[in-house]
Amino acid sequence: MTDAVRLLTERVRERVLQSGGGASGDGSSAAAQATELARDEVRRYAELALGGAVTPLVDERAAEAQVVAAVAGLGPLQPYLDDPAVEEIWINEPHRVFIARAGKSELTSLVLTEAEVRNLVERMLVASGRRVDLSQPFVDASLADGSRLHVAIPDVTRTWSVNIRKFSSRISDLHQLVAAGSLSRQSAEFLRMSVLAGCNLLVCGATQSGKTTLLGALMSAARRSDRVITVEETFELDLAVRDVVAMQCRPPSLEGSGEITLRRLIKEALRMRPDRIVVGEVREAEALDLLLALNAGVPGACSLHANSARDALRKLSTLPLLAGRNIDAGFIVPTVANCIDIVIFCELNRRGDRRVTEILAVSGAVNAGIIEASPVFAMAGAELRATGAHPAKLAKYRAAGFDPSVVLGQAEAC
Repeated sequence: MTDAVRLLTERVRERVLQSGGGASGDGSSAAAQATELARDEVRRYAELALGGAVTPLVDERAAEAQVVAAVAGLGPLQPYLDDPAVEEIWINEPHRVFIARAGKSELTSLVLTEAEVRNLVERMLVASGRRVDLSQPFVDASLADGSRLHVAIPDVTRTWSVNIRKFSSRISDLHQLVAAGSLSRQSAEFLRMSVLAGCNLLVCGATQSGKTTLLGALMSAARRSDRVITVEETFELDLAVRDVVAMQCRPPSLEGSGEITLRRLIKEALRMRPDRIVVGEVREAEALDLLLALNAGVPGACSLHANSARDALRKLSTLPLLAGRNIDAGFIVPTVANCIDIVIFCELNRRGDRRVTEILAVSGAVNAGIIEASPVFAMAGAELRATGAHPAKLAKYRAAGFDPSVVLGQAEAC
């Protein structure tokens, strides 16, 4: 930031404060006000430059954008937030700021100071009502545009560590995933049929493999009349559904009270007349509450970190044991086998491509403690193709008037 832009930023910030605006106001109106004031100040500065009183600006539009970003946006990070090709931004150190494009990371030329990093974090958290300090050195929050923020501070880390994960609004349904090469047309049609039949879906994969995007696209295939309740640690899902209620967790207050956990939210969701429950990510004991909800007949979907589709079933059979000593694997494993119908594995390859590489159909049977499941779609070379296997559990499909063999029994059109 040049001295001229810094001066203009100070003037605009003063005028915003004098007008009673600020970070507590509505984000869009604050940005509009900052844009108007920045344009006015740049115009005044340009007039002074014509008279030789100040040094002319090299690029008036760029200066105006920098001022708006500094006053109403996130300063030097704003251009990356505005760039639709940037998927994630992270700060390891003030002078090491990275971004990810198309699944690949790159080091930017941006250099910040420690004070600038702290100021940016404070501005990002102010609207969320969440905090980060020595007593709570980690924080997850949602930004105004839906991006997810994670911050870790010393002494847990050497310096302030910041991650901002953006979520693409370009992909909102299964057809777009097919167009992007993440799904085949045949597998997308099978998944759409499974959603309409009320099957319980488990979406799994590594970090950044596209689980949240796929979960949202799957729910776009639900019936228009379905009421969907989403439960997440922080808001990430943006479902293209008419009747949807989104809930997120709440951290404890300074006094240690008021915490709302995923387990509590899943229980509350059952009281909200759900046609479907979607849990953004299952990590711990909330897996038990999800299974109990699915076992009560409420269709649902969730995502889970796992190395493979079969690993996801094993992990989902283990996580409920964290709920307490009175939980027995003899109950959990058959419950997972009975409740989960379809497992979808997502993968991020070295080229940065996100693809579904396997779709399992759970049979409902358990053999020697292992849940039986058959791959109905698997990778054949570079393509996701039907294996010839069909789901063993057909009751939900038949009740909805569907026959999976109509899709799985046909060859995919070229």
